[in-house]
Amino acid sequence: MRHLIIFFLLVSSTALFAQIERPNRVIKIEADPEVPTPDKAAPPTTSSFPKINLPKLTEEKDPKFSMKSIGELDPKPLDITKGDGLLDYKTNDAPKYFSKEKKASNEYARDQNLGEIRVTRAYVNVVYRDHQAVDGDQIMVLVNDDIVRANVSLYGSFQGFDLPLDKGPNKVEFVALNQGNSGPNTAELHIYDDTGKLISAKEWNLLTGYRATFIIIKE
Repeated sequence: MRHLIIFFLLVSSTALFAQIERPNRVIKIEADPEVPTPDKAAPPTTSSFPKINLPKLTEEKDPKFSMKSIGELDPKPLDITKGDGLLDYKTNDAPKYFSKEKKASNEYARDQNLGEIRVTRAYVNVVYRDHQAVDGDQIMVLVNDDIVRANVSLYGSFQGFDLPLDKGPNKVEFVALNQGNSGPNTAELHIYDDTGKLISAKEWNLLTGYRATFIIIKE
């Protein structure tokens, strides 16, 4: 019995020392670099992002577009001395309303016939102004013997009215109410059709009480 106990202690001691001296082996498993781990995804590469073209601060100039090409499109320079095509403008002449007023002589002591025109339009535009010295000339306007403007002061700019036309002759009269501060009653008369086209341009010079008559015939 004693020998059995001793044998058992020797066997246990040998197994214990064997476990102490035996090194612990660690098995290391290398991760596959091509397969991302569940906790951490593989970082994106630069090739996975689309190329972005950033806007430029200045636009590139088209070599075919230049200031020279603009001039070639419209070679004629702008001429501000030209009018609207209705009247002939002479830049060397002073405006009539800067010139000296005509003298009030006996030759203006009469009525004036300004002529007549024929139109097919429904109405015309009648305008007038003092085309010489603006000195307070006043007129009365009648259409077919009816007063349409009882007292009009003439200025350097045009003023007037639209005139609906009756079939046949339409008589327009301008009566001089005074002669202003100097000279006769002077005015420039323009008639436009309903499209804005100038169809007549006249002038009158009247002493007080006389009239200028213009006839518009609607066909």
